[in-house]
Amino acid sequence: MPHAVTRDHVHLYFEEAGSGTPILFLHEFAADHTNWEPQLRYFSRGHRCIAYSARGYAPSDVPGPADVYTYVHFYTDALAVLDRLNIAKAHFVGLSMGAYSSLQVALHAPERMLSMTLAGVGSGSNLEHLEAWRAQCRANAEQFETKGSAEVAKLTAEAPGRIPFLVKDPRGHAEFYAALARHDAKGSANTMRSFQGARPSIYTMTEAIRKVATPALIVCGDEDDNCIEPSLFLKKHLLAAGLTFFPKSGHVLNLEEPALFNDTVARFIALAEAGRWGPRDPRSMVLA
Repeated sequence: MPHAVTRDHVHLYFEEAGSGTPILFLHEFAADHTNWEPQLRYFSRGHRCIAYSARGYAPSDVPGPADVYTYVHFYTDALAVLDRLNIAKAHFVGLSMGAYSSLQVALHAPERMLSMTLAGVGSGSNLEHLEAWRAQCRANAEQFETKGSAEVAKLTAEAPGRIPFLVKDPRGHAEFYAALARHDAKGSANTMRSFQGARPSIYTMTEAIRKVATPALIVCGDEDDNCIEPSLFLKKHLLAAGLTFFPKSGHVLNLEEPALFNDTVARFIALAEAGRWGPRDPRSMVLA
């Protein structure tokens, strides 16, 4: 079974397909490496594609202590996967939790990135409601521990950001939550408590974000209310960012709209590789 070993000796399962310029896919909280299958099938026609399951998501290791599930562990784990494969630089494509980790790589190890796609990014960043968000994450972690993943999957299947997926594709939505029901409850609880509920808000990183020159594509569903303002914030402050909204879409963008997602990201990666996705031309800006 292919795996990378992190700096704290956690084994991360990965799969790869295709050849060419590498693309690393980083999944969201409710997903794992399998949820990138529509992208691996599409992008592996011209790229070397790698998808891995984060720590806490079988068949990757599920460490016991909650304090080894911080956002620092998660973004350095992504680098460990690249190191295992002797990849110096890659395009990063992240959804939600994976988008946050991708942004952290851009902040701390930009030399490892060719570009980054940040999809469904920034939930839980609102500073006014930050403590309430963290309290909810702690409560969700306790649910995983006391009720188990199958029951939590039932409780969260109709969360607001997931409804567009349910409306468009009931079969895909059911398949998605059947997979969540099989997740390791301890790993999910630890991730919810220490990553989701303890990561810094992106609004506290403004000055650092303004220094990031990595080509960036921000993708947001227009019905993913928790991510709209953070997406606009990142568009404003990242030097080389483009922003697109998917209409009538929620949080699970790569599965809700796989064809649109693949086409949008493919165009972005092609432009980034051609050196045609740089900082915004000052002439296009309206001066206040």
